[in-house]
Amino acid sequence: MQRIEKYIYQQDDWPNFKWDFEKLTPLLAQVRHLQGKLIGKMESLGFDLRSEANLETLTLEALKSNEIEGEILNSEQIRSSLARRLGMDISGLVASDRNVDGVVDMMLDATLHYQQSLSEDRLFGWQSALFPTGRSGMSKIIVGSFRDDTNGPMLVVSGTIGRERVHFEAPAAIQLKKEIAAFIRWFNNENDLDSVLKAGLAHFWFVTIHPFDDGNGRIARTITDMLLARSDGVSQRFYSMSAQIRKERKQYYDVLEKSQKGSLNITDWLEWFLNCLYNTLNASEKILERVLIKHQFWNKNATAVLNSRQVLMLNKLLDGFTGKMTSSKWAKITKCSADTALRDIQDLIKKQVLKKDLAGGRSTNYELK
Repeated sequence: MQRIEKYIYQQDDWPNFKWDFEKLTPLLAQVRHLQGKLIGKMESLGFDLRSEANLETLTLEALKSNEIEGEILNSEQIRSSLARRLGMDISGLVASDRNVDGVVDMMLDATLHYQQSLSEDRLFGWQSALFPTGRSGMSKIIVGSFRDDTNGPMLVVSGTIGRERVHFEAPAAIQLKKEIAAFIRWFNNENDLDSVLKAGLAHFWFVTIHPFDDGNGRIARTITDMLLARSDGVSQRFYSMSAQIRKERKQYYDVLEKSQKGSLNITDWLEWFLNCLYNTLNASEKILERVLIKHQFWNKNATAVLNSRQVLMLNKLLDGFTGKMTSSKWAKITKCSADTALRDIQDLIKKQVLKKDLAGGRSTNYELK
């Protein structure tokens, strides 16, 4: 007789999750140690540097969380939208699309107000912010409410259109009110569970329910960030878990699929989650290093007389300008003539701020000295 495979939410004692705490404890201790070390290091820096690191991290988080879903956003728009909402006075802000603003609004609501309770209405607001036009791509979707399964059961997939891989089937729409109510009660309940483990469990539980037509993965990662902010005790973010999940995307979907088809013992998922967070915290050094380099650069060149175009372009180079910097790109970005762009560049070379890229090529390229 063939055994009928059950999904995890079809198990008799769902959602009474279990895990091997003894197996997870050493890894959780390592994660907690790195968290404390990073927060301590950031608290030793000045307000401006912490704000810059927070801006860098949130920009990366928004960018990579959407990339996991195949959505490519403009990083300059994300950065500009964040800076405006955080009240940061930085040069070179650009206009942002409303879908970018929606992503930013959701993320900031979760992290700035991480101590506030979760509710159905808050979740509906986040999902509405992600889809301001009521469409996902060209498709009209249900926004600000749970899915209704009119077009069939909700399948959790990854991959490009035409090459999708189905990982599991989510609970039927008729169950969603009950499922989300149980999740929210647990989320808002003050219990003895470590908030890092709670973040991992919340991520898995919400992805399993998959209550919306679209945006479930991004909202799950936002919920994760909200609980990690609680575990850090600060609203500013200095590490991006979505950036690490993006790097480990295949393993992420593999362990999700395996855990969905297993028992209510989710030790494997939590072990992967903690390892991913451990890697995330180690990678945060790169964000801090970039912020410190930028700070040192401007300290060194504090007395240099620069115009607004030069400040804009130097910040772009410091933030990791994509491709080679040429005078034509300078002119296009700053909306000035080719002659003015060349004068700006030559002035910076004289001041020993820029230098010619010796690699050469068909046109002259410039880089920071």
